Amino acid sequence: MNAKEVQVFINGKAYRAREGELLIDVARRNGIFIPSLCYEESLEPYGACRMCIVEIRNKGVKKRTATSCTLHVFDGLSVETDSEEVSRHRKVLLELYLAQAPNSSKLKELALRYGVSKTRFKQNTRYNDPLSNSCVLCGLCVRVCSEVMGAGVIGFIGRGEKTRINTPFFEKSDLCLGCKACAEMCPTGAIKFRDEGNIRIANSWSNTYVELKKCKMCGKYFAPSKLDEKIDSIYYYRDKNNELRDLCPDCRRKVITKRINLITENEVERYAK
Repeated sequence: MNAKEVQVFINGKAYRAREGELLIDVARRNGIFIPSLCYEESLEPYGACRMCIVEIRNKGVKKRTATSCTLHVFDGLSVETDSEEVSRHRKVLLELYLAQAPNSSKLKELALRYGVSKTRFKQNTRYNDPLSNSCVLCGLCVRVCSEVMGAGVIGFIGRGEKTRINTPFFEKSDLCLGCKACAEMCPTGAIKFRDEGNIRIANSWSNTYVELKKCKMCGKYFAPSKLDEKIDSIYYYRDKNNELRDLCPDCRRKVITKRINLITENEVERYAK
């Protein structure tokens, strides 16, 4: 059943949305910037970072703030995304995050957007930190590894200010798929991988490494073997000759293009007759 269409007001302007849709999605779809460090569409929102708060300003209701990643819209909802209170709240949060992750260039860029260039709080700098003192403990890497990839390679270690994210006991893991989903999700650029020959190394995860597959056409190493096996167990290549199975994306594209061109040429010849 299709959701009912409703009208919401963001910064005084009316927008159409689906009832129950998350406000952050409505705003971003309409080009309205709302910062966030822990929101990802493929994961259940949980409002951990608090950066995406907005101020609800419905008539007859006392003004209050709420995280836009957990706020489901309804008809007549009215919010301000950059009110004075919201901006003040974000500035304090950004100072706290800069103290937590002083080396993150992405976080510094976001902070400058709100006029924050330094923090009054004590910086939590750690010597030889595997996450380069750039982690804000948003938990996205842990969640995507467990909830989406089903690997569960990393998790939270310790408590309070000693909390870290890494592999159990900071040891190499044989569960890693080398997919780099954690790095793609990371909002601060803390997670680093590197490819060396036929292996992919997770610098951030205790130098855990996985072997890479070699393209049988061009000889380039292109994908983690474990990840390819996992995908193959879920998705069946509908390729009678299994021709695409061990090809890198570039070579696979060439083969498919060649097939399409051959089909087109055959069709032209058939109609020409």
